[in-house]
Amino acid sequence: MARGKDKIFDGVDTVRPYVDRALHDEELRDNLREAFAAAREIYGDLTAGNGVGKAASKVVSDKDIQENLRKAIDELRNAADRLQGKESHAARNRMLLLAGIAAVFVVLAGATIKREVA
Repeated sequence: MARGKDKIFDGVDTVRPYVDRALHDEELRDNLREAFAAAREIYGDLTAGNGVGKAASKVVSDKDIQENLRKAIDELRNAADRLQGKESHAARNRMLLLAGIAAVFVVLAGATIKREVA
């Protein structure tokens, strides 16, 4: 029986960071709240029609439903990233881009100066 308890305790230790993050991360809860609101709006729009065919044609033609669907998917993706502890790399990527542009500028400026001296 001790072996079964060890598996349970190992499972609890595995899940604990996710539960803590879900309880204390306000942005995660906001993402889930926004995704749920968008999904509820989509559901309301789709159930207003009669039948699956009308619902499918509404998804294809109605821009508001498509936008709400995108929003729900984005919010769920953001919530999943937050839950898994993934950080946004936007600042790092922006800095790398600026460093690359600066490096190209330095190389081009150096080549221009070398050409003028020669």
